[in-house]
Amino acid sequence: MVGAGYVGLTTGVCMAELGHQVAILDIDEAKVASLLEGKVPFYEAGMEEALNRHLSSQRLTISIDVATTIADAHFVFLCVPSPADEDGSVDLRALRAAATSIAPFLAEGAIVINKSTVPVGSTHEVHGLIGRDDVAVASNPEFLREGTALADFMGPDRIVIGADTAEVRLQVAGLYDGIDAELMLTDPATSELIKYVCNAYLATRLSFVNEVAELCEVVGGDAPEVMRAMGLDRRIGPHFLNPGPGWGGSCFPKDLTALNAIAQRAGYDFGVLREVVESNERQFERIAGRARGILDRLGSTRVAVWGLAFKSGTDDTRSSPALEIVERLLAANVEVVGYDPKASFSADGFTQVDDMVGAATGADLLVVLTEWPEFSDADPDDVAAAMNTPYVFDTRRVIDLSSWAAAGFVCEAIGRTPPSNQD
Repeated sequence: MVGAGYVGLTTGVCMAELGHQVAILDIDEAKVASLLEGKVPFYEAGMEEALNRHLSSQRLTISIDVATTIADAHFVFLCVPSPADEDGSVDLRALRAAATSIAPFLAEGAIVINKSTVPVGSTHEVHGLIGRDDVAVASNPEFLREGTALADFMGPDRIVIGADTAEVRLQVAGLYDGIDAELMLTDPATSELIKYVCNAYLATRLSFVNEVAELCEVVGGDAPEVMRAMGLDRRIGPHFLNPGPGWGGSCFPKDLTALNAIAQRAGYDFGVLREVVESNERQFERIAGRARGILDRLGSTRVAVWGLAFKSGTDDTRSSPALEIVERLLAANVEVVGYDPKASFSADGFTQVDDMVGAATGADLLVVLTEWPEFSDADPDDVAAAMNTPYVFDTRRVIDLSSWAAAGFVCEAIGRTPPSNQD
């Protein structure tokens, strides 16, 4: 594994779980030293235990030495960052540097596998950078969700492998023996498109759901009930139908801009993608504006927020919808006190505390921004006693609104007509 980040570490640990001998390479000496001590630099359920188990069994090693790590490997996964460039396209500098650095040390007959999410043509570009006819390159995109990465790897919906020859596809597929999943063996371009298209569709679905939630607020419907009925339609299904403050995270934003850049380079106008992104930006503004409106009615500038990570089960705040809301409130000179079980954030005007009730203490409004299960279990009586004004705005629909209303709260929720607009 070239790269000991989220994808590289997950892939390495899970390949060891499948019985393979795994070596992970990274250029960051401090990160490697920490990993060798069994410490994972991010929160992912089960990851630290799995890493330590395979380090102890010596089925997995980690090093900064490219020559010794690469020389005996038959399969070499490139698991390097692929962030968005300034123009929205993918910054491939890490991928290119990795391909160039490993080229002299690859064994004859080795197969290099792009695991990073990279644009169409990257498989062939890597092969060109390596510059060796005795080495093959394949595409094998990852479909890992933060918070459930280990389970996603070991029990995937599908395994996608793209290569120019059937022989290479089958060799890479053999790495996954023991996993019961649909194998899709295809060409490199198709494989490279699949991850982008999947994430673009999911983001589109979420933007649609958030637009429907706003419609429900206007006409008087209840969004979760509408979505439940939608999900019972077998053509639609129940997943990704929960309204929220917007979508974000480490993949969706950059993958949508990357897919749009791929389309533009090919001369295709992918107009739907632009509208999906614009809809999401409107959602951030709408939710922050609704919170500001509540504070204005209350004559207050102090708000508590529950949730900073872009979703539950992770400490990742990259492109977090929660922080999009927090930053807009801070820009409006609102004092924000926040709590998250795993994630952290710092900014002028923002205070982070280490418990839910502590965040709510003295606040006039509580805004729920991430769907952590523990928020559902909070005692509304305790929260009400701590707040200056018992007012809650649930943007994730994770609390029991009737229980909170019984505890004296004025309750607002996404996808439900605000009390101020009710007759």
